[in-house]
Amino acid sequence: MTRHWTPLALVYLCLAVVGLVGTWFFNVLAIVQLRDFLGDLVTSGPAVSSISVDLLVVALAGSVFVIVEARRLGMRFGWLYVAGSALTAFAFTFPLFLAMRERRKTQLAFAVE
Repeated sequence: MTRHWTPLALVYLCLAVVGLVGTWFFNVLAIVQLRDFLGDLVTSGPAVSSISVDLLVVALAGSVFVIVEARRLGMRFGWLYVAGSALTAFAFTFPLFLAMRERRKTQLAFAVE
């Protein structure tokens, strides 16, 4: 079973953990400070708005990729990665999906042999 964890899958898994911890640190900080999270994204100036739009477009493109790639590889419940990003962060769910995708590709390669 452990043979499916390739070095690339482990790198993606580490990035998922960094994404989860990094984003949730600031989410908790915003909650403790009683900040208007969505309002801050839009009204904190053009640079923040630019980054917000940039990341939103990347997250949407990544979400399409996750759903299409999960179907292509026969990964069940691929849509949960997209839905989970609303509860955690896309910085967590996308690298997590990439790690699971690497595992699936390795499983499929071993199945052919």
